[in-house]
Amino acid sequence: MGVVTSTAAARAAAAKAPKQDRSRATRQRLLEAAVACLAERGWAGSTVSVVAERAGVSRGAAQHHFPTREDLFTAAVEYVAEERSQALRALPVQSRAAVVAALVDLYTGPLFRAALHLWVAASNEEQLRPRVTELEARVGRETHRIAVELLGADESRPGVRETVQGLLDMARGLGLANLLTDDRTRRDRVVAQWAALLDESLG
Repeated sequence: MGVVTSTAAARAAAAKAPKQDRSRATRQRLLEAAVACLAERGWAGSTVSVVAERAGVSRGAAQHHFPTREDLFTAAVEYVAEERSQALRALPVQSRAAVVAALVDLYTGPLFRAALHLWVAASNEEQLRPRVTELEARVGRETHRIAVELLGADESRPGVRETVQGLLDMARGLGLANLLTDDRTRRDRVVAQWAALLDESLG
């Protein structure tokens, strides 16, 4: 009897696993589609229906994973932010110029464009604002922590924390400029200058 029960349980688990895999895959497609739509269409043009169609799933399936539009888009930006953070954590120890360039890339890709649309929407949407504010604070803290590690910065020294934060603020500014014009040559010069300044100030 115990063997039969055990076998039945194993079969049930085997049947359940593919369903869970499909559910995870559907969720990931929705998150990636939401970020792409937000980056390309902005908040006004990014409805749940549009995202579901892009992801190749029904609107009902989308709402099963994310009951509200706000759930979907905050989760999407958080998902890709975590993916980018993992990529930064995986960087080998390099020159500070390479680290600065990697951090700037974080703010000049589709994630930043999507996040920016979400921030603008949150400034006008009372329901969305606290969620985006909390998300931005969390992502900001994590990015700062990773930057400190990659740069080998000693924040116990006066001014070092502000220097690292200044780097991230500069990178965000370059990301904003990149929305209109992709001036990579100018950006590369700014990155090189910031790396030199960091070498001088961080030691």
